[in-house]
Amino acid sequence: MINLFQRQNWGSLLVAASLLVAQQTPILAAADEHSDDSRRHAEIKHVFVIVLENEGYDVTFGATSKAPYLSKTLTSQGVLLSQYYGTGHASLDNYIAMISGQAATPDTRNDCQVYADFNLTGMTPDGQAIGSGCVYPASIKTLPDQLSAAGKTWRAYAEDMGNDPSRESASCGHPTLNTKDLTQSAQKAAGMVPADQYAARHNPFVYFHSIIDSSTCNSNVVNLSGFANDLQSEATTPDFVFITPNLCNDGHDGPCVTGAPGGLVSADAFLQKWIPTIMNSPAYKKDGLIIINFDEGGLAAVPNPSGSGYLISAPGATCCSEQPGPNLASFPQSSTIGPYTLTYQSFGGDRTGAVLLSPFLKGGTVSQTPFNHYSLLKSLEEIYGVEGRLGYAGQAGLVSFFGCETSDIKVHAEGQFAHCEMF
Repeated sequence: MINLFQRQNWGSLLVAASLLVAQQTPILAAADEHSDDSRRHAEIKHVFVIVLENEGYDVTFGATSKAPYLSKTLTSQGVLLSQYYGTGHASLDNYIAMISGQAATPDTRNDCQVYADFNLTGMTPDGQAIGSGCVYPASIKTLPDQLSAAGKTWRAYAEDMGNDPSRESASCGHPTLNTKDLTQSAQKAAGMVPADQYAARHNPFVYFHSIIDSSTCNSNVVNLSGFANDLQSEATTPDFVFITPNLCNDGHDGPCVTGAPGGLVSADAFLQKWIPTIMNSPAYKKDGLIIINFDEGGLAAVPNPSGSGYLISAPGATCCSEQPGPNLASFPQSSTIGPYTLTYQSFGGDRTGAVLLSPFLKGGTVSQTPFNHYSLLKSLEEIYGVEGRLGYAGQAGLVSFFGCETSDIKVHAEGQFAHCEMF
């Protein structure tokens, strides 16, 4: 065992140590690579989350993947979470789970075609909001609320947001409350207005009144165009960064309204542009972690034999003792979104995989530990040392990427990591 943890600040997350528990195979970088005093603390302080769209594990990471940069290059440099799962179908319920721990409602599961206020009728003992609708009241907190309370900085960067100001603003961009969401599909360029491929449903921050009613929403939920400049120094890089590519570059559309191929081809090109930029930033080099995940697994689609549109089905597989939440009826279920008739066999989001990159991680490692979006949220809460666990991130027995809470890490007398106990 590598003696990496002598003279550590035990009040912060010991990332490399705890990853040993979740992984069972050592994935930390060799100690001598970080032996100078400035790197003694194996702790992550800057996290960059990039969410892509709608592909299952075998498609993305299989031998014939159309995303070789992600599936081969980046996995050789980081850790592949081969058993990472979405928490629902279609998109929005997954994004909401990532930052709040809230399970789906019928509205969020169907991507909130109308940007409607959430009608809160009660709360479960485990922190789930009971009711219907989309935009949660200010009493339902999010990771940004936790970060702000802890004195941490955060920013969500959304590509194309505000390209057409008649649809949404360039900061804190969302539809008008209780109206139809015009960002459900990409918009072609027209005259002096460029193509607008921003989708509010892929930007979970605008579905919480605690954020959109805040005076800081305009400065914290912004267009991706300013991201490269913010990376120029550690001081201007937020502690937590959430990146939403547009509908083409996240792989959702294909072909795209701009003529780009879309799908994994465009998603891979997006990563080829931005991952090196992030990796070359002072914040990442010092104490960074990049998380690349997908909202949900791929769906099976066939033309509707009885007319126009498509029949879409999803197995809805889960991991990690995931619960459906209080707002969904029993499964299987069917619903209609535009020309699509969706059949859900169960409430989960199926297996997608995810990739972690950090100076602290050993490249080429594959983890077989099951994780989901609630695991992601819990992991972020552990990293930043915030108070409490939101919604299903507090589920008993849920494993984070790091395996345990800091207080549960046990060490040998000589300072080496021994084990941690899960609760």
